[in-house]
Amino acid sequence: MPAVEPLLLAAARISTFDGDRIATGASGFFFEHDERLFLVTSRHVLVDAPTGHHPNRIEVMLHTSETNLTESATMSLWLYEGGKSVWRQAQDSGGEVDVAALEIDRSVLPANAIVRPFKFSHVQGPLAEVGIGRPVLVVGFPLGFYDTLHNLPVARHAAIASAFGVRFQGQGYFLTDARMHRGASGAPVVMQDPGGDPALPWKLLGIHSAGLDMRTREAGVDESLGLNCAWYADILRALTQ
Repeated sequence: MPAVEPLLLAAARISTFDGDRIATGASGFFFEHDERLFLVTSRHVLVDAPTGHHPNRIEVMLHTSETNLTESATMSLWLYEGGKSVWRQAQDSGGEVDVAALEIDRSVLPANAIVRPFKFSHVQGPLAEVGIGRPVLVVGFPLGFYDTLHNLPVARHAAIASAFGVRFQGQGYFLTDARMHRGASGAPVVMQDPGGDPALPWKLLGIHSAGLDMRTREAGVDESLGLNCAWYADILRALTQ
């Protein structure tokens, strides 16, 4: 029997590198379409011009045993080929979408790698099932924190904080109310689905991006809003076709 909740094997810890210099840590998850495997994360994890963040490769930690979670291996992926980026990104009517999908050649996976990918069947469909205030989870690696012995992510409780299915302020995301940190960018936002896929009984609602705050907030006077952007998961239809 598996030793752990399969959702924790769907999430991925990502480290970005500029040459041999480690740059940042982030979160992501695996997604499968027509037997093609993708790593999904926030686009700003792979490139962020305003901050000068331009890594040329990433490393992803993968489990190699379902029963002994201390066994793992690292997969290194280059982000450019022939001077061109290899990930997929998208735009919509609101502008740039902060989601990226990187296709993975299964032949480069470490031997015995354990991957539990989401599929289109996991992407949330009926909007009425996700009402305002609905509890959800964000599974990732905030501030690079995780179970270092078993290489497992942690989950943060969140609540839907805007009308689900409505593009908040015209952008392709909804809001969550949760205590989040750097390093969680790219984490899946999920809701339990007991009657769904027994191998991964969760609905994929979105991809956590970053906190949303008021520019007029006065530091030391006003608390942070504690609200976050999560891009709708249906963007993966365009990114993985």
